[in-house]
Amino acid sequence: MSIESLILIVVIVVLAFMCLLIFLTRYKKCPSDRIMVIYGKVGQNTDGTNRTSKCIHGGAAFVWPVIQAYQYLDLTPLSIQVDLKNALSRQNIRIDVPSIFTVGISTEQGVMQNAAERLLGLAMSEVQELAKDIIFGQLRLVIATMDIEEINTDRDKFLEAVSRNVESELKKIGLRLINVNVTDISDESGYITALGKEAAAKAINDAKKSVAEKVRDGSIGEANAQRDQRVEVATANSKAITGENTAKIEIAQSDAARREKEAEAMRLATAAEKVQSAKALEEAYAAEKEAELARSAREKATLEADVIVKAEIQKRQIELAAEAEAERLRRQAAGEADAIYAKMEAEARGMQEILKKQAAGFADIVDAAGGSAKDALMLMLADKMENLMKVQVEAIRDLKIDKVTVWDSGEGKDGKSSTANFLSGLMKSIPPMNEIFEMAGMELPEFLGKKIGPKEPPKLEEPKADAAQEAMPKEAGPEEPQENK
Repeated sequence: MSIESLILIVVIVVLAFMCLLIFLTRYKKCPSDRIMVIYGKVGQNTDGTNRTSKCIHGGAAFVWPVIQAYQYLDLTPLSIQVDLKNALSRQNIRIDVPSIFTVGISTEQGVMQNAAERLLGLAMSEVQELAKDIIFGQLRLVIATMDIEEINTDRDKFLEAVSRNVESELKKIGLRLINVNVTDISDESGYITALGKEAAAKAINDAKKSVAEKVRDGSIGEANAQRDQRVEVATANSKAITGENTAKIEIAQSDAARREKEAEAMRLATAAEKVQSAKALEEAYAAEKEAELARSAREKATLEADVIVKAEIQKRQIELAAEAEAERLRRQAAGEADAIYAKMEAEARGMQEILKKQAAGFADIVDAAGGSAKDALMLMLADKMENLMKVQVEAIRDLKIDKVTVWDSGEGKDGKSSTANFLSGLMKSIPPMNEIFEMAGMELPEFLGKKIGPKEPPKLEEPKADAAQEAMPKEAGPEEPQENK
C-alpha cells in the first residue's frame, strides 16, 4: 500500500469522526421545564412564507450548524404583586384592589410561537414588568364595568371577569394566567366600610329583636316593657345609621362631581386604547381566518382519504367474515351429519348383537328340547309359569273387602250353603291355568294333567209318593240371616 493511499484513508477516517462529533454536539435535548426555540432557516409555513422559529417542548431536535441556532425559554412561574389604587368603578367611586397574579410562559402550540417571537432574549424581570403592565390595564377595565356591590359580594364573578380579560391579553405575548388572588378591596370614600356597618347593624338589630321576643315568652308583663324598650332603641339606632349613611352619600356625591372631569379624560383615553386594540384584533383575525381556511382544506382531504380507505377495509372485513361463517357452517353441518351417522350405525350394531344373542339362546333351548320348537316353547312357558301365577295373585291382592253380609237360607244346590257357593264363585273368578294356556293358543302339557270333560248327571229314580211326602221338609219359620265377616 502506498503512502498516498494511507494518507487518504486517514483523512477519510478523521472527516467521518468529525462529522459524527458534530452530529452528537448539535443534537440538542429539551428539558421539561423549558422550551427550546430553534431559529434561522427552519422551513416555511403553509402559505409559503418563511417561518421565524420552531418551538420544541420536550423531546429533542438536531440543530444544523451555521444556518440554525437555538435558545431556551424558562417555564418557571412568575408571581406578580399588583397594588392597584384609585381604580374608578362604574359608580364613579375609586377603590384600591391589591392582588397577586401568577403567570408563566404557555406551552400551547400557537401561544408558544408568540412567546418565541416576543419574549426570546428577555430576562425574567423584563417579562414580569411587561406582564404587570398588561394586568394593570385589564384590571382597571374590569373594575370600570362593575359596581362596588358586585366586586365586594360576588367575588367569583369579579375573579372570572379578571381572569378572562387578562388571559386573552397575555396570550398575545405568549404567557398564560395560572392563578389570581385578590387580598382585600377598599375605597377612599368609606363606601365599602359603610356597607359592612349597615349589615352589622342590621344583624345586631335582628339579634336584639330575637332576644326580646324570647324574653317576652317567659314573662308577659316584663317582656312587653323590654320589647318596647328594645324597639325604641333599635329605632333610634336605625335613625342614627340612616343619618350617617345620608351624610356619607352626600360626601360621595360631592366627590363624584369633582371626579367627573377626571372620569371623562379617562374615558377618552380608554376609548382610544380600545380603538387601537380593535384594529390589532381585526388584523389578527384576518390572518387567523386565512390559516383556518387552509387547515380546513387540508383536513377535508385527509378525512376523505381516511373514509375511503376505511370503507374498503370494512368491505374486505365483511367479505372475509361471511366466507369464514359459511365455512364454519359447512364444517358444523358435516360434523353433525357424521355424528348422527356414527350414532345410528352404533345403535344398529348393538341391536344386531342383541338379536344374534337372542337367536343363539333360542337355538340352545331348541337343542335342549330335542330339536322340537314346540317343546322349546313349552319349556320357556314353564320357566315363566311362576311369574304368570304371581300376576294372577297380584290382580286381587290389593282388593279390600271390609265387610261381606250374606243372607243364607240354609242348604243350597248340591248340598252346599249359599255362603259356600259365594266363596267358591269368588275363587273361580281367577282364571285357571288351563284357560290361560288356551287364551295363548297352546295346550297344557300332559305332565301337568289332562282336561276332564263334563260329567253326565246321574239318573235319579222317581221316589214314591209317600216317600216324597215324607221327604218334604216341614214348614219352617222365617229364615234367619247369617252375617259373615
